[in-house]
Amino acid sequence: MLQLERHPASPLLYPNPLHEWEAKNVFNAAVTRHNGLFHMHFRAQGHDYVSRIGYAVSIDGLHWNRLEQPVLAPHNGRDDYRGVEDPRVTPLDGIFYMTYTAYGANSYFPMIARSENLIQWEDVGPLERAENKDHILFPEKIGGRYVILHRRNRHIWIGFSKDMRHWDNHQVLMPPRSENSWWDALSIGGNGLPIKTEHGWLLFYHGYSSTSDLTYRHSVALLDLEDPTKVIHRPIGNIMEPQETWELKGDVNKVIFSCSNNIVGDEVWFYYAGGDRLIGLATAKLADVIDYARHG
Repeated sequence: MLQLERHPASPLLYPNPLHEWEAKNVFNAAVTRHNGLFHMHFRAQGHDYVSRIGYAVSIDGLHWNRLEQPVLAPHNGRDDYRGVEDPRVTPLDGIFYMTYTAYGANSYFPMIARSENLIQWEDVGPLERAENKDHILFPEKIGGRYVILHRRNRHIWIGFSKDMRHWDNHQVLMPPRSENSWWDALSIGGNGLPIKTEHGWLLFYHGYSSTSDLTYRHSVALLDLEDPTKVIHRPIGNIMEPQETWELKGDVNKVIFSCSNNIVGDEVWFYYAGGDRLIGLATAKLADVIDYARHG
């Protein structure tokens, strides 16, 4: 049985009461390693509960310096109610692509933006017009096409595109488990970018089991390298659940949530939010995670 180990430095990032836009919560961070640095894009809320995306940079992935202003804020009319949420950042073909959720007054949309420097972002367009979240762009094309994961109707879906503007062949990749007793029986969604290994694409995902127990837990699955619509193996157990006080009690209780899983040396670094309020880090040996994804 695999369990991620919490880093002793956690929590790593706290709200900043001096900045109105991040005074309440900082959470759901994407971390990108580029040019010898760790680059974090995190969701932040002030007391207005409008989400914006901030930026921080680190040499060691533990100690962070952040910009005083967000790098992405409500701007397109689709996000004028709750803002922009839950970034995932994918380096691909020399460009950085951010998937995020634009939350309006009446609905929310999965959006994609692009950047050449991780600071200035411009929208590419929506993944689709339907209400949708947890969309994650693969870090390389497969069969000459872009590949994306997203969540629709509590399932993890997969879709494809030639130009990143028109997406098709949407299909269910993984449903919640049919047995009501399982930890991921009601709803599931992807976490960070799939990690390419010799055994398949390593996918981290989250789930919960019932509306009466909205405890977010996490696990992994293994997808076929050449055809990621095929799930090679999906272990039954979970590898992390809320335990610490700051994970159990927060702006939303009993929630840990991740938008990032990075390879650092021979480890996986799993950046996650606790209680929708703080950002922490958990780790495990990459070999152990792969072994669990194959045989757990």
